[in-house]
Amino acid sequence: MKIYNYPSKSAEKKVSAIVDRGLTFSKKDHQAVNRILDDVRRHGDEAVLKYARQFDAPNLTLKSLKVSDKEMSAASKQVDRSFVRALNRAASQIDAFHRQQVRQSWIDTQRPGTLLGQIVNAVDAAGVYVPGAKGGETPLVSTVLMSAIPAKIAGVDNIVMVTPSTRTGGANPHLLVAAKKVGIKNIYKVGSAWAIGALAYGTATIPRVDVIAGPGNIYVTLAKKIVAGTVGIDMIAGPSEVLVIADDSATPEFTAADLLAQAEHDVLSSAVLVTDSAEIAGQVAAEVDRQLTTLPRSAIARESLNRFGALLVVEDLAAAVALANRIAPEHLELQVDDPFEYLGQIRNAGAVFLGHYTPEPVGDYIAGPNHVLPTAGTARFASALAVDHFVKTSSVIHYSPNAFKREASDIIRLAETEGLDGHARSIKVRLKK
Repeated sequence: MKIYNYPSKSAEKKVSAIVDRGLTFSKKDHQAVNRILDDVRRHGDEAVLKYARQFDAPNLTLKSLKVSDKEMSAASKQVDRSFVRALNRAASQIDAFHRQQVRQSWIDTQRPGTLLGQIVNAVDAAGVYVPGAKGGETPLVSTVLMSAIPAKIAGVDNIVMVTPSTRTGGANPHLLVAAKKVGIKNIYKVGSAWAIGALAYGTATIPRVDVIAGPGNIYVTLAKKIVAGTVGIDMIAGPSEVLVIADDSATPEFTAADLLAQAEHDVLSSAVLVTDSAEIAGQVAAEVDRQLTTLPRSAIARESLNRFGALLVVEDLAAAVALANRIAPEHLELQVDDPFEYLGQIRNAGAVFLGHYTPEPVGDYIAGPNHVLPTAGTARFASALAVDHFVKTSSVIHYSPNAFKREASDIIRLAETEGLDGHARSIKVRLKK
């Protein structure tokens, strides 16, 4: 990894490249995903099965599209106790965290003759998309928990899970055990853009949902972007990223490992160190080189670091925090002597990890906060997946005759200012009575 002194012309060029990555999609990808979605909207199960056979499981049938009770029962016998123990701890802690997010309906009667309020209701159905890495061999179990648990807490009764099938037409048992743990009963072995289309439009086999949550590849992400408005979505998320702020108390071996943990995701991932210590920057650079030699996904990580990685040396930690707020990273680690001193200064980050023993993977799996986070600078205005993504609010308004009379003239004045005479008349006819 290259070391830059910030600010400088070369450092600014690198930072701009990282900040300006954005969430862009090619015209070719747009056209391909639109074709798939239109096919699913028009032809339903026929289209879904066609794509699933072409890209995932050649022998998949309409009958085997849904995970059966027999498959669910068999899955519990295919996982070991250590997995179940870890799953139970993660589910319990994720549940406890998200229960703190629940909002209540409320009523206010402070103004005489009026009753105003807000009703909070869960959506009727939610879709959970779980990526199928390496043909189901590396199940993203944590995604099941992170997406379904907030929906359950919100009060969603009908949760539908979709995930690509294995080449033999099955589903990874670890995913099925995780789904059972959080109470998901309807699971379909479909993935990519056609799965998003099925959830958004509904088919004879796969029910339509109101909200779709969960990460995926570029086709999944683009499909979610296109159907947004037809259904609700959690967010448009891009490649993973981490920014580490470190002082001279940091352990270079830890810091390098955390940078590589993100860089190994994708060649578009970003891993950045910002430090006030040139010595730490040099030691981390050496550690990254050393650890790359034994990292299985080293080719991906190396390209990611070359394109969107950087070691930035700044004057002090105040400058480091200012730069972090500008980049607005998905994950922000404070590997400094007193991380709590700087926490109040952080304005833009998907999640903040405090201290030398709180690496980002703690948040990925087990700490409790959601790991579906805004990326590519969208932490400036977006937030983590939460209970709020699965609810909607309805305003409640009641006026007594006296309250209506008290405010009628002001309503008429505002309506007539906007040129909406029908609105004004709606008030005037009541005043006559």
